[in-house]
Amino acid sequence: MKARQLEKLGIPRQLTLLAKSLVKEARNAGQSPDQVRQRLNEIVTNPVAHRQDAPFGPLAAALGQWQRAADRMREGFTPREEPAPWRQWGDDLDANAIAQMDNACALPVTVRGALMPDAHLGYGLPIGGVLATDNAVIPYAVGVDIACRMKLTVLDLPPKALESQNDRLVRAIETETRFGMGAHFDAGKRRDHDVMDEDWSVTALTRGLKDKAHAQLGTSGSGNHFVEFGTLSVDDGPGASAIGLPQTGTYLALLSHSGSRGPGSTVAGHYSRLAMNLQPQLPRHLQHLAWLDMESDEGQSYWAAMQLMGRYAAANHAMIHRYIARHLGARVLADIENHHNFAWRETHDGRTVIVHRKGATPAGLGVVGIIPGSMASPAYVVRGRGSMGSMYSAAHGAGRVMSRRKARMTYRWPAVRDLLKQRGVQLISAGLDEVPFVYKDIDTVMGHQRDLVETVARFDPKLVKMAPEGEKPED
Repeated sequence: MKARQLEKLGIPRQLTLLAKSLVKEARNAGQSPDQVRQRLNEIVTNPVAHRQDAPFGPLAAALGQWQRAADRMREGFTPREEPAPWRQWGDDLDANAIAQMDNACALPVTVRGALMPDAHLGYGLPIGGVLATDNAVIPYAVGVDIACRMKLTVLDLPPKALESQNDRLVRAIETETRFGMGAHFDAGKRRDHDVMDEDWSVTALTRGLKDKAHAQLGTSGSGNHFVEFGTLSVDDGPGASAIGLPQTGTYLALLSHSGSRGPGSTVAGHYSRLAMNLQPQLPRHLQHLAWLDMESDEGQSYWAAMQLMGRYAAANHAMIHRYIARHLGARVLADIENHHNFAWRETHDGRTVIVHRKGATPAGLGVVGIIPGSMASPAYVVRGRGSMGSMYSAAHGAGRVMSRRKARMTYRWPAVRDLLKQRGVQLISAGLDEVPFVYKDIDTVMGHQRDLVETVARFDPKLVKMAPEGEKPED
């Protein structure tokens, strides 16, 4: 197991080398990966009970000592007398997500929060969580994939090209982007964009990420990231003008979902660990909500790195769309895009706050964004209504209803292919953990947020590519 996987299980960084050596010993003794993971979970939960276990006894003993020391350091934590206020949209939300929102609103730096109707369990702040803080930024409330975002481009090709030029469209996606963990372009085929001419030495960490960023520019990664062609239906004049189209009608469009790839993940991991190390007084259930003071060197460093990752993620989408359009010889009629994993400095309730949107779409008054469903359900182009209650935010998608592991255990491809055929969707590649059944009904989600956004167009996926089966998620 990798150090990052061990840390996610609750093993501190100081003990990951010991844990890795003992994992290797256990695997050599015949224990399966699932058995090892279960035993590590048990040790993290109650290390005292496993001090005599073979071969993990030394880890249990060391972890027990570390937890006792950490608990002594946390004795100085004083919870706020009353939690910060927060609201939720939608019913039947994941109880774990609600608990995480309660935890986030117990932080002394929190001003208020909101939970979107697609909410589900995340690290620290739930996915679908919006959190305003006072002069503090929380790396895990931004998300592991910094600046994960959507981009939709309307092309001048006729919608019937989905059938008459199917092979060309498939080749365009397959040729002009890459999917999977670590996906990149070889040196001779790297994409060029102004973002690579920026100063990547804004922090010592980002300086060392520039070459990887250049290699991965224009790639799509794994997890729930996708590139797909479909039809965009615009039924009214105001909707067309909001998107920048000359008239209503049905168009062929390209839709993508991805973020800042490997560089963003590295930035997120580094500053999340740094924040936790700087906040040793936090109780264990609040550790992933550790914050960085915006006036500190660490807070300023993270903010600068996050902004760079935002520009890099936007460039990443720009390259995907530019090269696919060029491959097809198509002209771009309009495009729209938005982040949904980011933090912004905004004014709410008459005060300046840091608004974290982790899996939430900006929805200020008149702001246009994209809310996707699944590979077999529509995405919606929306215009924000400027709801102050949600801090100008809306859902970022349909929201998962089950874990990736459970999805792989539950579903098989024949049933999925039947549904895709019914919906007229051609799937180039994807993993079972991303099949339509693992998501909420997008129309139900949209119905829960009519006061947050209005729909101005509908995108129906027809030709979909995601990372192939077996790829590890990056989202």
